[in-house]
Amino acid sequence: MKRFELNYMVDQSSSIPVVRKDQLKFGDHIILKTHNSTYTIIVDRGGKYWVSGGWFDRNNMSPMRVSINGCTWGSSVIKTDIIAACGLFLEFSNKLITSRIKEIFILPQACQN
Repeated sequence: MKRFELNYMVDQSSSIPVVRKDQLKFGDHIILKTHNSTYTIIVDRGGKYWVSGGWFDRNNMSPMRVSINGCTWGSSVIKTDIIAACGLFLEFSNKLITSRIKEIFILPQACQN
């Protein structure tokens, strides 16, 4: 990767809206609409998440408990502190990488009662 591309990605990461792992609590729901699919992510304990939708549904693996590695720009550069950012790709611990994220919805656990 050329240096100017990495600098561009770093600059972009501070200006795009993101959902950070540390802002979520147990039981929070995140709904991601990607270019190809919709995923529902429920925050579990121990850095794990219950994920359904998209690839997980198509492969009869929903819900699946996984970790989230972070988000990428479609290359090997990954932001490990975030769950989602519009325009980026989400990478799960099973090495699944989603298509580009289009929309993000957060439903805090407290709002679900």
